[in-house]
Amino acid sequence: MLSKRTKYAINALVYLAREGSDGEPVQISRVAESEHIPRKFLEAILLELKHAGMLNSRKGKTGGYYLQKTPEEINIADVMRLFDGPIALLPCVAYKYYERCEECKDEETCGIRSVFSDVRSQTVQMLKNATLFEIIQRSEKLKKETKKKVSKK
Repeated sequence: MLSKRTKYAINALVYLAREGSDGEPVQISRVAESEHIPRKFLEAILLELKHAGMLNSRKGKTGGYYLQKTPEEINIADVMRLFDGPIALLPCVAYKYYERCEECKDEETCGIRSVFSDVRSQTVQMLKNATLFEIIQRSEKLKKETKKKVSKK
């Protein structure tokens, strides 16, 4: 399950991708209000995203945060790993956070490890494909479909 920090980070990134598409900084207060994220919590999240190279900021009256990368370059796998750590369900199949399982007799022939390795691989691939751009596209498509359903009633 995603942590609140990860959910808030994704929501803030999507908001910045939509509202800051012209490269102009967006004030933290706007993001916090629009996405219903406590401001102090959001400040810490945006700072972590900045340190990770996903965002940049500008100080001053017209300051705020903006995407450092394009919406096509920022994916959910990277955001999840930044805030929640490994995506794998078992430590022995984690990519960046590998740990050997204590109870494992032979990793090379472990059927359980093999299954969860496949799950991790497919999950990571799906999350890497889930970029900010993809999320925005899906949202727009769903809104159009919902409008069509409502207008038919």
